[in-house]
Amino acid sequence: MTTTTMQSSVCLLLGLLFLLITPSVNGQNANTDKAVQIKSTSDRIVLDGVLNETTWQTADIGSDFYQMFPYDTSFAVTKTEFKLSYDDKNFYVAIVCHDIEKGGYVTSSLRRDFRGRGYDGVSVVIDPFQDRTNAFLFGTNPFGVQREGLISNGGTISGDLSLSWDNKWYVKTKIYPEEQYWVAEMAIPFKTLRYKEGLETWNINLYRIDSKSGERSSWVKLSRNLRPYNLGLIGKAVWDKPTKKPGANISLIPYVSGNISKNHLESGDTESIYNIGGDAKIAVTPSLNLDLTFNPDFSQVEVDEQVTNLDRFEISFPEKRQFFLENGDLFANFGLEDQRPFFSRRIGVATDSVTGQNVQNDILMGARLSGRINKDWRIGLLSMQGAKDEDIELPSINYTATALQRRFWQKSNLGFIFINKQVTGNLDDLDTEKAYNRVAGLDFNYVSDDNKWFGKTFYHQSFQNEDLKNSYSHGLSVNYTSRKLNYGWTHRFIGDNFNPEVGFLPRTGYRSINPEIQYFFFPEKGFVVNHGPGIKAESIWDNSGLNTDRQINLNYEFGFQDLSTLTLSVQQDYTYLFSSFDPSKSGGLKLEAGTDYTYNSYIINYKSDERKVINGELETSGGQYYNGTLYSITGEINFRMQPYGTLSCIFSYNKVNLEAPYSDADIYLVSPKFDFTFTKTLFFTTFFQYNSQYDNINVNSRIQWRFKPVSDLFLVYTDNYFYDFADRTNNFDVKNRALVLKLTYWLNL
Repeated sequence: MTTTTMQSSVCLLLGLLFLLITPSVNGQNANTDKAVQIKSTSDRIVLDGVLNETTWQTADIGSDFYQMFPYDTSFAVTKTEFKLSYDDKNFYVAIVCHDIEKGGYVTSSLRRDFRGRGYDGVSVVIDPFQDRTNAFLFGTNPFGVQREGLISNGGTISGDLSLSWDNKWYVKTKIYPEEQYWVAEMAIPFKTLRYKEGLETWNINLYRIDSKSGERSSWVKLSRNLRPYNLGLIGKAVWDKPTKKPGANISLIPYVSGNISKNHLESGDTESIYNIGGDAKIAVTPSLNLDLTFNPDFSQVEVDEQVTNLDRFEISFPEKRQFFLENGDLFANFGLEDQRPFFSRRIGVATDSVTGQNVQNDILMGARLSGRINKDWRIGLLSMQGAKDEDIELPSINYTATALQRRFWQKSNLGFIFINKQVTGNLDDLDTEKAYNRVAGLDFNYVSDDNKWFGKTFYHQSFQNEDLKNSYSHGLSVNYTSRKLNYGWTHRFIGDNFNPEVGFLPRTGYRSINPEIQYFFFPEKGFVVNHGPGIKAESIWDNSGLNTDRQINLNYEFGFQDLSTLTLSVQQDYTYLFSSFDPSKSGGLKLEAGTDYTYNSYIINYKSDERKVINGELETSGGQYYNGTLYSITGEINFRMQPYGTLSCIFSYNKVNLEAPYSDADIYLVSPKFDFTFTKTLFFTTFFQYNSQYDNINVNSRIQWRFKPVSDLFLVYTDNYFYDFADRTNNFDVKNRALVLKLTYWLNL
């Protein structure tokens, strides 16, 4: 074992020890032991927002919601009550949301999966396995718009809730304007959930966002520093009879599609492609699911929102494809955000070097077994077979991943992952040293009983035909959060030859530390509800001990009664260039390797009240940049045409000025988007994007008709044009365009 590897192993053990001895306070009290009874019904529950069935007249009532925002020391001002019931097929939830004044409900549109800081809505969090790690979320608003998602890692951070997951369930709402309340009735099929038979209780919580009062409230008392879907503090739903097995659960999701495209940069010939394929979801057990896919088509995936990248390294985009989402945290959450051994976007997606857009790489077939073996054990097995693509010189590749997770205590777990990328096609023209790439890793995730401490530590190792030393990755992250104080520490050790080809790792061969701390004051009254200073720092060394990067950020945050926020920051950066680099990204003369730069800048960020018809975010920054200056303004503005849609525009302008003979640059990104919902089942979206880094104008226009639950007809038009501010001779020349028609149907057997 090399000295460096031994150091990493020692750090892993120290990290485990640190997390194990971290104070763990029992967070259970009278407020978190709340329970509500569930009784079976023989009534025919009609979803209409009218609670006139006998079941609802006699059901146990969940009430006394606690305020989370703007304060978290009292009961909620706006009252909320709920009731639960069930029959042989469905789990029912009835919710009554009282108001302090008439009308004034806020929704961005009638589109499914709404999210943001300013809207009206109520959500139900269900943790059938009571492990406080994974859960389902079902939500709606006064207009009956649905949203559903999956919660992972205990719901400790924003990224732990994914709303990309879709499944069958039903809801109806009704507004009672004179009585000043609205009602939601939900029916969630047992086949949509994953749970074990014979359970006497489920973990459950409800939270509400009320736009008129600007209040957020939760049935279980949660401090305002926690996410409302945090699973650490959660109530109980007590069954009148132990849960029964949901029965056979098999779903077929076939599709047919037709694609007409023309690439004007190459042959210019029109191509017509017709596909048929689909997915199958088979419940091997009530909590273990087998997903199968044959010739999948990912053309329904929304176009990625482009960003301006002035960094030296790659950036990532989130996964939105349904096949990878359920239990996706089993594979995707190993490592840290910029240090992932498995990143599903590497499968079935490649980059078009001409347009800079992500393009589809055909997958022939795939299978994924994932879910729970029991309350303490989870398993994930995945295998995908990619097709050969001669146009981008991509051979046929098999992607395999195995993950195993063991729960400890209430909310902590130990996970193991193994990933294999194997070329399965003709190897005659391929370097045999690249015939496979493998990664094995071990992660320990910790959350204290009182939810104040959470973190992780891990060690990963990559393997190839060629035996390379220092092919490791280690990290430790420790976080403390309370009402007034947030603290975090992260360090990373990445070997020079660590190579997770199916993962996401922007750079290798470095060590870093990243401490940060934020403190908040809470005025007893006034427009400012909280404010406080913070400091974030990061320092990076290569494995020889050379300091290559350093950043120190001092900030002061303000939170206001109307949900808007303001952050003021000053920042100092240090960069040592270990390879030549053009900071302007203009293709001009590069700064030489071995040079270093220290530069100072300011940053001002403001997020407005999202409840307003016109709202948005604006950030401006400026100051020194390498041997010159950089001034930028970025933001987003939204105009809400309630309840039918939103007209929005994301924009970015960066002005880079460097000392001669290095190039200056004006970098633009403009992305207007029109999102219109005719009804809750018929949507029209048009997305324009201009990015001067690619000299490209992209148009993506999509009509979606959800004719049955989770069954859709898509018509998608895409177009790419050339545009260059400097040389306008060929502007608006067509690069490529395509028209896609696709039909998907969800069939339960």
